[in-house]
Amino acid sequence: MKNLARGITRLNRFIGKWASLAVLILFALLLADVVMRYLVGQPAIWTAELATLIFGVYAIIAGGFLLAERGHVNVDIFYGSFSRKRKALVDIVTWPLFFIFVIVLMWQGYDIAKDAIEDMEVSNSTWKAPLWPTKSLIPVAAVLLLLQGFVRLWADIRVLMDLPVDEETFGALAPEERAADAAAAGSIQE
Repeated sequence: MKNLARGITRLNRFIGKWASLAVLILFALLLADVVMRYLVGQPAIWTAELATLIFGVYAIIAGGFLLAERGHVNVDIFYGSFSRKRKALVDIVTWPLFFIFVIVLMWQGYDIAKDAIEDMEVSNSTWKAPLWPTKSLIPVAAVLLLLQGFVRLWADIRVLMDLPVDEETFGALAPEERAADAAAAGSIQE
């Protein structure tokens, strides 16, 4: 089971690192658009639209990576002052909301992707950019996010049971969690 969790976390980290390269492509496309528009005087039809499509892929596919790296936004007014176990308990109690969100994303994303693939959907612009590849990644990204969500849930359960939670398997830990896990691992080895 731990190997499966480690594999899911590694997969999401791998995808996230490769997806982060999309920022460089976006920069190049938008720079080309500015150069064409202001220096040449003739905007390229495809650069802004392609940048939008790439950003869509980047934004959706990185969800599992963000969850593995604890990169999603938290409301830390109260949560930030909680103990490690209380944070884990809050995460477990609110996990069904996450689950419902991801299930709806998978269901609706599947419908969107299926329709786009069946119709070989393209944009309404002059360029007629294919939209189906971007839309087909929505349910894939939802599955990756859900899998990482199960890994994070398991990590939270382990925290409540005073078991160590390593970053390689369960994703990034908050600084106070690293210290607690180092202490727990030391007491287990003794």
